[in-house]
Amino acid sequence: MQCRKPVVAGQFYPEDREDCLSEIAACIKEGAFGGELPKDIAAGIVPHAGWFFSGAAAAAVFSAIKKQNSKVDTFVIFGAAHSYEDSRPVIYDKGCWESPLGKILIDEQLAGAFLETGLADADCPSHYSEHSIEVQVPFIQHLFADAKLVAIIVPPAKEAVRFGEAVGEIIGSQKKKIVCIGSTDLTHYGPRYGFTPAGIGARAIEWAHNVNDKQFIDLAVALEPAKLLANAVQNSNACGPGAAAAAIAAAKKLGRKKGLLLTHTNSSEIMLRKMNQTSRESVGYAAIVF
Repeated sequence: MQCRKPVVAGQFYPEDREDCLSEIAACIKEGAFGGELPKDIAAGIVPHAGWFFSGAAAAAVFSAIKKQNSKVDTFVIFGAAHSYEDSRPVIYDKGCWESPLGKILIDEQLAGAFLETGLADADCPSHYSEHSIEVQVPFIQHLFADAKLVAIIVPPAKEAVRFGEAVGEIIGSQKKKIVCIGSTDLTHYGPRYGFTPAGIGARAIEWAHNVNDKQFIDLAVALEPAKLLANAVQNSNACGPGAAAAAIAAAKKLGRKKGLLLTHTNSSEIMLRKMNQTSRESVGYAAIVF
């Protein structure tokens, strides 16, 4: 059985099993959401940076799902296309994925159903170097020990919305509990990223957080996947807009009317809070459930 090996363990999150479990527990505690959640959660948006920066936000989503849906049979994770350059989604359709916590099986039946739409291709090798899905896997393994996975890279092309809608229709016909996750970070701001439309400094980072990120969040919460995708391409406020749009389109097909923002932060704020350091750069992170 083919099994994708972790490529960012030891960089984005711990490669040792016990260290990994300890950090997951810390992320869950830090990301605890005290407000009222939707009765049933069909989808979520999570960030995918190193856990030091975005682990608490990702944990907030998976913890909310666990609280409202104690059992999930399969997670469909739409990932960003950091190095994959085609416009069609690509599915890791067989075998398993491995993390420091062990192996998670691919839901081959569900992956096959997605491929039958003709809107995506089977392509396991394209997933070998993509981290946006990998960093979510240990959270699923810890909180949902028996869950399976379908991993899909979704580029920021118009096909993302149509594919997400098709995924939602298929999920709606299944008897098992399936949750969709869109993996994206938000505005990458500063000289390092070549994106400084509001200048450099604290006020510019505030603009990235309160204006640029907020456009993405508002469209996500309103379940506007096509507008979100177009806005992200125009304003550079997400690195995985195709993944987010697919997850939101699926949630909309599954009858969700509105999203809920659990948390919104950025790497600059986290560095200041955890390390007492400031930075000219910042990356935004949001946790949203539907």
